[in-house]
Amino acid sequence: MKLKLAALLVGAALGLSSVAQAAGEIVIKFSHVVAVDTPKGKAAEHFKKLAEERTKGRVKVQVYPNSQLFKDKEELEALQLGAVQMLAPSLAKFGPLGAKEFELFDLPFVFDNYEELHRVTQGAVGQHLLSKLDSKGIKGLGFWDNGFKSFSANTPIKTPADLKGKKLRIQSSKVLEEEVRSLGAIPQVMAFSEVYQALQTGVVDGTENPISNFYTQKMYEVQKHLSLTNHGYLGYAVIVNKKFWDGLPADIRAMLEEAMRESTKYANHIAAKENMDDLAKVKASGKTTVYEPTAAERQAFKKALVPVHTKMTDRIGADLLKAVYKETGFNSAN
Repeated sequence: MKLKLAALLVGAALGLSSVAQAAGEIVIKFSHVVAVDTPKGKAAEHFKKLAEERTKGRVKVQVYPNSQLFKDKEELEALQLGAVQMLAPSLAKFGPLGAKEFELFDLPFVFDNYEELHRVTQGAVGQHLLSKLDSKGIKGLGFWDNGFKSFSANTPIKTPADLKGKKLRIQSSKVLEEEVRSLGAIPQVMAFSEVYQALQTGVVDGTENPISNFYTQKMYEVQKHLSLTNHGYLGYAVIVNKKFWDGLPADIRAMLEEAMRESTKYANHIAAKENMDDLAKVKASGKTTVYEPTAAERQAFKKALVPVHTKMTDRIGADLLKAVYKETGFNSAN
């Protein structure tokens, strides 16, 4: 990995400006780890289109999907070193970077719907969180939704006990580790690009994903059961290398900020639609049995998982959680 990054950085040093190429274009390499036809993939392409149109070609956005350049664990280091300029990593990625506050988004059942979520991500709490990245050499531009997560496995999932002893793939997150252990399951941290094969070979028994990821990564081919628990949220922060961003001409930066605002609206609009459409496709495949828990069954999952909030309060911050609860009206009893 370090050799790969070093090679890219040597290329930059041999005559390529971090801001402008020889032809006078400003090139933004936008790397991400999911498929083009996911909400994030489509939003990245939408941003590319708007950025290039608004700047009349002064900016060229090169989008690299599906871990073409870097995997989960590599991409943040690549951004900090300047090997790429823009990413949209999942929010769980910032905990290992030292911004543990972002792990609030991993808390189970903290948001009941998109309205509650957007009060946080599009409001003062969201801006406060993005500002935490400045000291890491990263500029946060906005939050993009993917969707609410559901559990999958090769056996039916109707109660928390159905996941006991199962090896579940998660992102690197102390909160998600605690979530899985609260179910009596075994957390397995793994790069997103490796999940399909791990499910196929039995290295892991199941996972948690929004439906769009479950469908576009073809997990329905290797998972017999999907339970629509909607227990957690998966979203992204769109970020840029701060030195690169601060070095842009002010007029270009303003155009890109406007393109990002419009792309965020687009991303969050299509995320809900894509998840609904992809759920229909999973059902139509006939390969995965989709189960919708009853109100009582979902409440049982909530009862099992909400104690994670208390266990993670010191890590995430009591004041931050209080601010989030105020925005969402969170009540562990509901």
